[in-house]
Amino acid sequence: MCKHTSRRKPRRLNMRKWNFCAGPAAISEDVLQEVKSELLEFNNSGASIMEISHRSEVYSSVAREAKSDLIEILSIPDNYEVLFLQGGATHQFSMAPYNFGHNTKEADYILSGTWSKKAIAEASKIIKVNTIATSEGKSFSYAPDYKDWSISDNAAYVHYCPNETIQGVAYHEIPNINKPLIADASSVILSEPLDVNKFSLIYAGAQKNIGPAGLTIVIIDRDFMEYGNPNIPNILKYSEHSLSESMLNTPPTFAWYMAGKVFKWIKDSGGLDYFKTQNHKKASKLYEFIDNSSFYSNNVDLVNRSIMNVPFLLANDDLDKTFLSEAEDNELLNLKGHRSVGGMRASIYNAMPLEGVEELIKFMEHFESSYG
Repeated sequence: MCKHTSRRKPRRLNMRKWNFCAGPAAISEDVLQEVKSELLEFNNSGASIMEISHRSEVYSSVAREAKSDLIEILSIPDNYEVLFLQGGATHQFSMAPYNFGHNTKEADYILSGTWSKKAIAEASKIIKVNTIATSEGKSFSYAPDYKDWSISDNAAYVHYCPNETIQGVAYHEIPNINKPLIADASSVILSEPLDVNKFSLIYAGAQKNIGPAGLTIVIIDRDFMEYGNPNIPNILKYSEHSLSESMLNTPPTFAWYMAGKVFKWIKDSGGLDYFKTQNHKKASKLYEFIDNSSFYSNNVDLVNRSIMNVPFLLANDDLDKTFLSEAEDNELLNLKGHRSVGGMRASIYNAMPLEGVEELIKFMEHFESSYG
């Protein structure tokens, strides 16, 4: 069969294409253009933002404003601290149990996908981990209902992942439990409003909806923070990072600066209510197309489908390489599924507009008519 050719000419700024990467993910072109205009010299300082000391007033004002904007966007209460750290969510897999596992020496974890599995593996090196619910036996095709969790009496906290990036499995309701709740919200934070009050600790790698890789956001209840282990190195203590205003060591200054730009863009776009509407619209369109096709499929339970990461399979996986090749020819990038699950995956974070999803659906429809 002849190779499917491009259906349109490039039409975006600087020949940019639709980037469906799970992370580092697409960043708003508005943000990128603004950063580009400031790259050589920031705010008449005579230097790039990347060259300015994090201790200077010039940079401190950037850091304070970014933090303030994030607090506003998420309506974070005054009794919570917001930290801008390094190490990614992976560092938090050990930092959380180091800080809070010492009290009872055990914690409860939910196993709903690859990233919660990695969190369990790391925490198990430090404390006793009780895996109180798992969907691994069904290939992580659903998220175990929190109403069925058997929470341990001695658990210092309960940890879960609201959105599993690789499997495309999500919780759309915050668990209502009587233990401190910790969430790895890396791939879902800022996609819609979030009731921060229901958590003791939220952490999120930045490279999905916040900005470039290298930055991790931590939102932590100040009272919970005080229970942290005093006998661990300072670099692992949330309390020490708080006292140092996230500058215990040199922070990821450029990523922090860019995150601030993204926060402004979110506010200017209409806030999280706007993005909730857009993200659900994008996901609904894509899932509807997949469900009405005999050529594509998604195996995640309907109630647990992610609005950020949409994995799908072709009826004939021998066509996977052809699909990816022709997708790139049609300006659709990074649709290959994670190597552990195969197939395809479209990550449709905030910076992916509805137009991009519609272009993906047009291509999928054409590909099905050609090879189905």
